[in-house]
Amino acid sequence: MAETIRIETDSRGVAHLWLARADKHNALSAQMMDEITAAITDLGNDPSVRVVVLAAEGASFCAGGDLKWMQAQIAATPEERAAGARKLAGMLSALDRCPKPLIGRVHGNAFGGGIGMMSVCDVAVGVEGARFGLTETRLGLTPATISPYVVARMGAAKARRVFMSARLFEAAEARELNLLAKVVAPDALDAAIEAEVVPYLSCAPGAVADAKALIRMLGPDTGPEVQDATIAALVARWESPEAMEGITAFFDKRKPGWIA
Repeated sequence: MAETIRIETDSRGVAHLWLARADKHNALSAQMMDEITAAITDLGNDPSVRVVVLAAEGASFCAGGDLKWMQAQIAATPEERAAGARKLAGMLSALDRCPKPLIGRVHGNAFGGGIGMMSVCDVAVGVEGARFGLTETRLGLTPATISPYVVARMGAAKARRVFMSARLFEAAEARELNLLAKVVAPDALDAAIEAEVVPYLSCAPGAVADAKALIRMLGPDTGPEVQDATIAALVARWESPEAMEGITAFFDKRKPGWIA
């Protein structure tokens, strides 16, 4: 039984996949990534499921990588680091390739891997006041594994605005960057999600799945070769002196050496 997520499915076949590590701001642990991958695969294969809503409990949508997992990467071998990166790549690929419409219910902040999860949703709706950021470069890392999906969603020109600087941005800018389709008041979020769900219930499920597959086929390449390249790039970055300094400084609660 899953411990880091929960699933609710209503009589219409609308499934909610809830991230359920509220006390950790839904940071992505290895267990959580495995459980999400298994759950979205099962939902995608379930003929009774028509739509999947990706949602989260607690104050945040997803804070990115789990701190304990990040700390473990310092002492890990290159092979172990690659295996960890492959878990994230596999989870994002499974979400991206789910044949059911995937709607993101972004009720709070999202960083790093949380931005990756938003990017694989077919549509994401967020709330006013939420903050976002690709914060990896502050730690001497790069948003490598999530990059195929983030760049596909934003486009290269818009990605350049936030991909390297690690600056935080508000929901309105997230909409400008194509991460969010709509920004609503918190008390209007569920109605906005329902408005995205309902049209699919009038569509032929097989036609929806085939239409979604066409978009993937015609869009930017996010396949195995691209995933392998991003995993290799992340492993190489983990082995850099900057990553060691950035992660160590973070856990030591001090500024890394590149900050004056």
